[in-house]
Amino acid sequence: MQLLQVAALVGTAACVNAFQVPLGVSSFKGATVVESVAQFQPGTLVMDGKSNVLRGRIATVKNTKKITEAMRLVAAAKVRRAQDAVLRTRPFSETLQGIFGALIEQLGKEDVNLPLLEEREVNKVIVVGISGDRGLCGAYNSYAIKKTEARIKALKAQGLEVDVIPIGKKITQYFRRRSEIYNVKRSFNCGQNPSAAEAAAIAEELLADYLSGETDSVEIIYSRFVSLISSEPSIRTLLPLKIRGIEAEGDEIFQLTSSGGKFSVSREEVPATPAAELGQDLIFEQDPIQILNAILPLYLDGQILRVLQESVASELASRMQAMASASDNAGELASKLSLQYNRARQASVTQELLEIVAGANALNG
Repeated sequence: MQLLQVAALVGTAACVNAFQVPLGVSSFKGATVVESVAQFQPGTLVMDGKSNVLRGRIATVKNTKKITEAMRLVAAAKVRRAQDAVLRTRPFSETLQGIFGALIEQLGKEDVNLPLLEEREVNKVIVVGISGDRGLCGAYNSYAIKKTEARIKALKAQGLEVDVIPIGKKITQYFRRRSEIYNVKRSFNCGQNPSAAEAAAIAEELLADYLSGETDSVEIIYSRFVSLISSEPSIRTLLPLKIRGIEAEGDEIFQLTSSGGKFSVSREEVPATPAAELGQDLIFEQDPIQILNAILPLYLDGQILRVLQESVASELASRMQAMASASDNAGELASKLSLQYNRARQASVTQELLEIVAGANALNG
């Protein structure tokens, strides 16, 4: 009986202090054990291994939430920069479009004969696909790749020869790994701040292929920015250019706003730029056809730059949404883990109380 009483007391940390049981009971030969137990600090809770693991997981999840929230705010700041870049390029595009319309009116549409406006029989097509350079942006990259791949298969089903020019590391890696299926002509990177120089380099390559007769048509597939939670895959024919398409080319301005800590996007439709007023007595020092030949490549540069900026805005918006979802999920997981931790702690406290009661009963018995 005495051995059972000592065993019950060894398992508890606070039984003696909690009930102020006097030490040195003569009937206990193991009183020294009881005295050593009495030296345990009062109020100390001995947690099991599971509780410690839960506490570590909670800390990890909370740290992860801080990271994802920071990434969301960084993406929001970059979306603002992308929208500012679009607004800065608008005056140049509008002026160029107005001059083009005025020259077409002066010459008469039936008299315009330019290589970039010439439509020919299509036997070979270049498909330009745009994705991001990095991940953690939801399904943006995979969706861009799937749309590009689907368009290539559709063109091949029509008996056309297709070359691929991927823009962005993710889509480039995808098609490079499948070089036995797809003919990757060349590739370009797409940073998060596309410049006019990058757009001009892409346009120069496409123009060279088209004017040399290596391709009969150039299509570009990109993600059109709609809102912070939506983007639309779009297909545009870059070459050959169409007079009506240039004259009627409108635009949209999107602006990221915040209210009450929530981000939103406001859109504004911008009508097509009217033809510039050149005057009836205007004398061209150069042939107007030569002027148009010089303007059209600049127009193509502007269109490619706009497409790149739209794609970057779509990627950043997708990253914002992905990081917001990750932050919400981290918060929910932290709450669930905290509940499990509190339950484990409560169970540990209950176990301690049961041991105290058992020890007290053993002493009184």
